[in-house]
Amino acid sequence: MNEFSQQSQDSLAARLKAGDRAAAAELVDIYYERIYLFMRRLGHSRQVSEDLTQESFFQAWQHIGRLRSGKALNSWLYQIAANISRLHWRRHKGQKAVNIDGMDVPDSSKAELDKVGHLEQLEKLKNGVANLPMNLKETVVLHYMQHLTIAEAAEAIGVREGTFKSRLSRALRALRKQIVAEDR
Repeated sequence: MNEFSQQSQDSLAARLKAGDRAAAAELVDIYYERIYLFMRRLGHSRQVSEDLTQESFFQAWQHIGRLRSGKALNSWLYQIAANISRLHWRRHKGQKAVNIDGMDVPDSSKAELDKVGHLEQLEKLKNGVANLPMNLKETVVLHYMQHLTIAEAAEAIGVREGTFKSRLSRALRALRKQIVAEDR
């Protein structure tokens, strides 16, 4: 999905609130891949990510009346997905997160040595993100991997922008520390 304007989001939200099933299908078409990748990046397996993504859309449809006017459809949907992910992790406490995949890979036009170096760095970064506590992992995934603004991402996880920025800063410090320790 490329940029989905606020006006388009507002129009889609209004159609959803009116019970338009075509709008529900459009919502899935626009957001399915993004929500699925969000679930994968939070460490869920492929099958669990598919299930949780479907559950996210089901919950969005069931609770569309709770979408406040003026609230971005984008961050509202991510908020639902984040809550469903947290609930899954609470119910399956002993389950380990799987390796993060679905991250962008380096451009294939780079020289072979650059590719190898980038792939090694990418692997270190993926492992570092996977090892972060869930509240810090969510901030990195929403902002850097799902490309939500600070405001949208903060709204999606239900915290103030300052709290989100603080968590993001802590996550980045932890990632730097992990990667530097691995390089030694």
